[in-house]
Amino acid sequence: MEQKKFDLNSFIGMLLLGGILLWWMNTQKPEETPESSTETQTEQVTTPTASTTSNEASAAFENDSLKQVAFQNKLGAFAYSGLTGKEGTTVIENDLLKLTVNNKGGQITEALLKKYKTHDSLPLYLIKDKNASFNINFGTTDNRTLNTNDLLFTPTLTKNGDTEVLSMKLKVAEDKYLEYRYEIKPKDYRVGFAVRSQGLGNVINGSQQVNLDWKLNAYRQEKSLKTENTMYSWYYYKADGDVDYLRPGNSEVLNDLNWVSFKQHFFSSILTSETAFNNATVTSTDLVKDGDKNGVFTKAYELKTPLALTNGEFNYNMEWFYGPTDYNLLKTFKGTDLDQTADLGWGIFGTLNRYVFYPVFNVLKGFVGNYGLIIILMTIVVRILLSPVLYKSYLSSAKMKVIRPEMEEINKKYPGNENAMKRQQEIMAVQRKAGVSMMSGCIPALLQMPVFFALFKFFPTNIDFRQKNFLWANDLSSYDIIFKLPFEIPFYGDHVSLFPILASIAIFFYMKMNQSQQANMQAPAQEGMPDMSKMMKWMIYFSPIMMLFFFNNYASGLSLYYFISNLLTIAIMFIIKNFVIDEAKIHAQIEENKKKPVKKSKFRERLDTAMKQAQEQQAAQKKKK
Repeated sequence: MEQKKFDLNSFIGMLLLGGILLWWMNTQKPEETPESSTETQTEQVTTPTASTTSNEASAAFENDSLKQVAFQNKLGAFAYSGLTGKEGTTVIENDLLKLTVNNKGGQITEALLKKYKTHDSLPLYLIKDKNASFNINFGTTDNRTLNTNDLLFTPTLTKNGDTEVLSMKLKVAEDKYLEYRYEIKPKDYRVGFAVRSQGLGNVINGSQQVNLDWKLNAYRQEKSLKTENTMYSWYYYKADGDVDYLRPGNSEVLNDLNWVSFKQHFFSSILTSETAFNNATVTSTDLVKDGDKNGVFTKAYELKTPLALTNGEFNYNMEWFYGPTDYNLLKTFKGTDLDQTADLGWGIFGTLNRYVFYPVFNVLKGFVGNYGLIIILMTIVVRILLSPVLYKSYLSSAKMKVIRPEMEEINKKYPGNENAMKRQQEIMAVQRKAGVSMMSGCIPALLQMPVFFALFKFFPTNIDFRQKNFLWANDLSSYDIIFKLPFEIPFYGDHVSLFPILASIAIFFYMKMNQSQQANMQAPAQEGMPDMSKMMKWMIYFSPIMMLFFFNNYASGLSLYYFISNLLTIAIMFIIKNFVIDEAKIHAQIEENKKKPVKKSKFRERLDTAMKQAQEQQAAQKKKK
């Protein structure tokens, strides 16, 4: 094998290449920051004067031709921002909210709610560890497509009275820039946010669509991941003047979009805009897998919308809201309809919560400090308001009990399916003469249903009950635990809650006591018709069991309400039965009613005519057979 000879030219070339490499590595080292200035990089309170910063940045940019070329190739007109911008963060805060804004992207990378904790007593962040992203994508006249979250903004923090103002500028030159402007006032969860530009009319390509893209993976904050995710985490928005919500796994394109709310159970991240968005795409994705109890996130939310430029410039006035989904708070934001995200129920249920139960709750909250006692007092108020309805129901039951022997005689007088029409007609005549109606017993029960469903929404969504303790329950907005099971029971859970057990026992005794009343309200069983009394006996046992299983994972405040409510109902029924209702007087009154002529309404006349015709047809068909 031939031995290689020493090559002087190769040796000199290697030395030159090594020298160039060492020079390049030395010039590319980042500027060192003294340890004493670390806090300034993470939580800036003041910034250098604008003139000093501008002069130094301009001089650095003009004197470093190699950096100019490198950033020019990468960022084009925004090469200046690449050279003068630095990594770092700035904190703006008030008594309620602490926001950390990153120079890279000019976006909020941490949002801490100071007054609240997670279910496991940790600081409550709506944004942290890159779970959110805010980006504007745009094209430039030198044929580049840029994303703001990849670029470095220059921060300037000032004060305007008691308002902190943070200006984040993405610069083309000192007098040409894209600016994000944040303004935070004391004791407010709202943060003013403006997106504006100056001198970019010849830089941004107006023929290419400019897109805003806001994403957030919502952190789990409450004890029950399943309840928080499936029942209370929704994507709300206001478009075309109406508030609506988006179901998980769906995406919609909307016009005239005023705001979007990335709602969790008790907290929301909201973006509003004075200039409505058009052709905006909203998307919601469920991040919780079946059977997952320890997931970190609930939903993935996204808003993607084009932005319109005015003479080639950005000019949008917006507002962030990072805070509690508190109806009492949101309704103070006049003209926004944000209070509808508090999820008080639709139709009459929401109306009852807004105009009855919240006013009562707010009054009680003013002089009662214990929220368990507030629930008990609210229950007493509700039962007192509904006691006339309960009295009407029991009075109808007593009347039906008095005329029941007559209805049984009619059943015996007209037996068989062929007399079903005649039998029904006679029974209705007896009820009419006695002044009794089957509907008089049903209507009071129906009137109580809106109250039931309204409170079903009120207690679990009212943030005032969150992490408030009462007796053995440490959080009235979530389930209480008296025993943790080593296994999971299907549809029940892996724990035992005491309030649902007490509520189930109370509803059992209430239904047992109410059984005789319901039996009186029913007409005697007729041939070919199901015996409703048997069904009622079965419901006595089914309803408490259903209550026990369903409410074991529900808000303990709601179970407390149903427990107290059923106890009070039992007490009111006992008083009405033994001290208010006099069956002898009712019987005498019915006898008097029978002597009076009964004037039929037009509806009753038409109904009687129809029944008579049906009866005649039935007789004719029987005769032919």
